[in-house]
Amino acid sequence: MGSGNDFEKYAVAVIIVFGALIIGGLMAASMTFGHRNGFLFALGGATSAWVSGNALLLDRPRIYALFVGIAALLLIASTVTLIS
Repeated sequence: MGSGNDFEKYAVAVIIVFGALIIGGLMAASMTFGHRNGFLFALGGATSAWVSGNALLLDRPRIYALFVGIAALLLIASTVTLIS
């Protein structure tokens, strides 16, 4: 008998990929180059991605999509501050 609901696997994947790899790297790069705004954007993106993973666990796909969009925008802003 299958679980019937694979949202937990995807939520864990979102939390791990966003939190550990992408956002951790942006935060470290921002700290290394002394970009406080980039660090704060990355921190906001990390928080938003974490909330989106929890929303997926709670079976709220619209909230999940909203927070993934917010995380993407914040991470783009963090990247732009590193480039400029």
